[in-house]
Amino acid sequence: MTSTVPNAVEHADAQQPPITMFGPDFPYAYDDFLAHPAGLGQIPATEHGTEVAVIGGGLSGIVAAYELMKMGLKPVVYEADQIGGRLRTVGFDGCDESLTAEMGAMRFPPSSTALQHYIDLVGLQTRSFPNPLSEATPSTVVDLKGESHYAETIADLPQVYRDVAEAWNRCLEEGADFSDMNRALRERDVPRIREIWSRLVEKLDNQTFYGFLCDSEAFKSFRHREIFGQVGFGTGGWDTDFPNSILEILRVVYTEADDHHRGIVGGSQQLPLRLWEREPEKIVHWSYGTSLASLHEGGEPRPAVTRLHRTAGNRITVTDAHGDIRTYRTAIFTAQSWMLLSKIACDDSLFPIDHWTAIERTHYMESSKLFVPVDRPFWLDKAVDDRGNPTGRDVMSMTLTDRMTRGTYLLDDGPDKPAVICLSYTWCDDSLKWLPLSANERMEVMLKSLGEIYPKVDIRGHIIGNPVTVSWENEPYFMGAFKANLPGHYRYQRRLFTHFMQEELPEDKRGIFLAGDDISWTAGWAEGAVQTALNAVWGVMHHFGGTTDPTNPGPGDVYDEIAPVELPED
Repeated sequence: MTSTVPNAVEHADAQQPPITMFGPDFPYAYDDFLAHPAGLGQIPATEHGTEVAVIGGGLSGIVAAYELMKMGLKPVVYEADQIGGRLRTVGFDGCDESLTAEMGAMRFPPSSTALQHYIDLVGLQTRSFPNPLSEATPSTVVDLKGESHYAETIADLPQVYRDVAEAWNRCLEEGADFSDMNRALRERDVPRIREIWSRLVEKLDNQTFYGFLCDSEAFKSFRHREIFGQVGFGTGGWDTDFPNSILEILRVVYTEADDHHRGIVGGSQQLPLRLWEREPEKIVHWSYGTSLASLHEGGEPRPAVTRLHRTAGNRITVTDAHGDIRTYRTAIFTAQSWMLLSKIACDDSLFPIDHWTAIERTHYMESSKLFVPVDRPFWLDKAVDDRGNPTGRDVMSMTLTDRMTRGTYLLDDGPDKPAVICLSYTWCDDSLKWLPLSANERMEVMLKSLGEIYPKVDIRGHIIGNPVTVSWENEPYFMGAFKANLPGHYRYQRRLFTHFMQEELPEDKRGIFLAGDDISWTAGWAEGAVQTALNAVWGVMHHFGGTTDPTNPGPGDVYDEIAPVELPED
């Protein structure tokens, strides 16, 4: 893929080792852990069949439950809404079932190697996602300040865009040792990763993304910073991330999480749904043919959790929306962390006070999407000029703009089939602008905005069904799209991510494990949900006296060697 603003180094060729999104904070090879024939570990036979509460049926909860079941435990999954969490795929009323919209996660980088393990496991297929100027995107229009530029590669854009690309390259090299870190991650050179990252965490924890740009001689031009914020790199504009910690951005670009994206054919929600129904070939204690669905009455998870508290013997007691009360020796909490502050009545004794502080300080990004079904991918029609002469250009393109739509994506399954347009994908303030509007009201604003860019294109005439929309900040069980640390939040994130290591916690604070993508260092990416699920699985296994195979140490076994950098508290 050719990004609107490319990364600072060329991507690896086939001879170089692939990069993985384990990231610089905790360089553990989760993909190797999953692929090892010895499996993830075992628990004493005396513990087989023991129930473990798994709160949240998103990807993290389902992965954790699936792996615990394989070890011989009995996961009891609680889900307030629907299996999948922010892997949410919806259809359009009255339209062909093949037409779907990804309301949450819709694009996944190849560096999400632990995620890919499960995609392959359940037999899902992926295809290139049509990001700006990617190989899967026939054309891109960049529309800023009322001026539109049509491009099939970055070379087709005005020189200023290439200047911005070069400025970003220089900024990363000079301020963040980009090439050196990217190379170390690719080669899995843990000492070098830790050496570079330790210095950068101490140096940059208090720095915003925008401040990082301003400190670079390469970005001394406000015009360059403005264009960069509006157009961004890989996935579109990133000015909504300008107030966030630069460490969050570096984690993305170091691991190429912003590039070469793939979409899941048929929708991403299939992944957790297929894991829910899957009958593992290798399973302990349970008979062959056991699945998570078969371990739950009626094949459905338990309902929403309304209360969590500790009871005698350091047990975790769970009350659900049906009034059912059950007590467990261990629990994994994978739902959005703010739920512990609002929807769920919790005892303070569940976590140490420093962890409560970290949960309270978690910063979430807003995000909205609006999709419409259309009769065919009409955007591939060729435009003509005022005299009726062909221009050689597509009549409509993937569009990045400073108008209200911000990002418009064109999604099709072939030239003669119905297709889908993501009319708008926005974040933060741009998302909040849509919050009071209905789906139809949003559509009208989007069509007006796009009509100003494509005055000769009758988009409305191709729409064959009602729009579907989401504002994640308005979803009662999410209250935001994903975590994004602000400057100074590194210490809070470290507490949450390392919570699975409980040996140093008081006994009355053990037994409940945090997981989910907002607990990870790579929030907003499904890979983080998988990685923290595997951390929690290791934590539960260890809590029950289990061990990993010596040939396949788990994340907790090697923790002391690769623990995240610890910054002083005073």
